[in-house]
Amino acid sequence: MKVRATAYRMIGAAICLVILSPSLYGQDEREYIRKGNRLFKKGEFAGSERMYRRAEEQTGSGNDAIFNLGDALYRQSRFSEASAEFSRAAKTGETDSLKRADGLYNLGNSLLKEQKFSESISAYISSLKLNPDNMQAKYNLAYAQDQLKKQEEQQQQDQNKDQEQDGQNKDQQDKQDQNKDQEQKENQDQQNEQQQDQQQQQQQQHSAISREDAKRLLDALAGKEKETQEKVQRDKAAQAKVRVIKNW
Repeated sequence: MKVRATAYRMIGAAICLVILSPSLYGQDEREYIRKGNRLFKKGEFAGSERMYRRAEEQTGSGNDAIFNLGDALYRQSRFSEASAEFSRAAKTGETDSLKRADGLYNLGNSLLKEQKFSESISAYISSLKLNPDNMQAKYNLAYAQDQLKKQEEQQQQDQNKDQEQDGQNKDQQDKQDQNKDQEQKENQDQQNEQQQDQQQQQQQQHSAISREDAKRLLDALAGKEKETQEKVQRDKAAQAKVRVIKNW
């Protein structure tokens, strides 16, 4: 009987432990959140981040821990990570419209810091649908819309500037091509002129040679003609002389 009583006590203790465990985990979660809040108020955001992550580990997806974790990351200018946590907080707080609205509002703030103006506008609008009385969300929405307009105008100016620069570069390239073509044409014309000059010089040289040859030929002919005439005169003189001394 004593052994059976001991067994009953052990079973009862185990049952009590199982019943109390969720409560103990809940106390740990809240304790880590309280510690994180104290560090957050002191400006120790990295320390509060660690506490909020410990609190989240206790429940797996506690909305308060995730929301506060996003705040700690935001204060450390880690806006991309903060956006992810606020997005999670908005999803896990679907049963509480105000918590979900706050998560979307903070998500809009993080996206605004990242200069993702279009996405932040969507987050603010979604937050205001759940909580239309959030005046700060309205102010931030108007600011995000103004910044988006300026961003689009700047992008348009940059695009026009790029197109103008492309046009100037094209005009400059066309001018360079024209100058290059003109230079090539001038070089070709100069080469043609040089070739024509060389041909004229060669023709003049041929003409000069031909004139010299003609003169020599004429001189040679003149010399032969003179010899021929002299021979004829000599023959005539010989014939006359013979006739004179002819023996009758």
